[in-house]
Amino acid sequence: AWWLVAPPGRELIYTDLWYTCNSTCAPVANSHTADAAYLQAVQATMILATILCCVSFFVFILQLFRLQQGERFIFTAIIQLLASLCVMIAASIYTAEKDSFHKQEGLKDGSYGSSFVLAWISFPMTLISGLMYLVLRKRK
Repeated sequence: AWWLVAPPGRELIYTDLWYTCNSTCAPVANSHTADAAYLQAVQATMILATILCCVSFFVFILQLFRLQQGERFIFTAIIQLLASLCVMIAASIYTAEKDSFHKQEGLKDGSYGSSFVLAWISFPMTLISGLMYLVLRKRK
């Protein structure tokens, strides 16, 4: 959940980038309209970050067998740094525009959820990983 709401006397409401759930799930209100362009940008950049991380892994495996001894994993590093940038953009947009995402009554007075925290933790981790690939050289 990117957003949690705990109304007094009612069950916990979880909101992610696509659905709002308690005992049942419903799509985020107006997520398909132009008013939710910020939410669509967060969705797109998080999906792109996931794809880039997977591509980075496969490129690393490919470079592991193709690079000459002593060469650096530059292409893998570039892809990983782009993934880090995408995560940072998504988490920043969500942080800046959280009030516009939760216009429904009852969702305004919430707090950030574990997925939001995980996104901010994954940003420096992918950044460090990308920087390590820049330094890493192929050995025997």
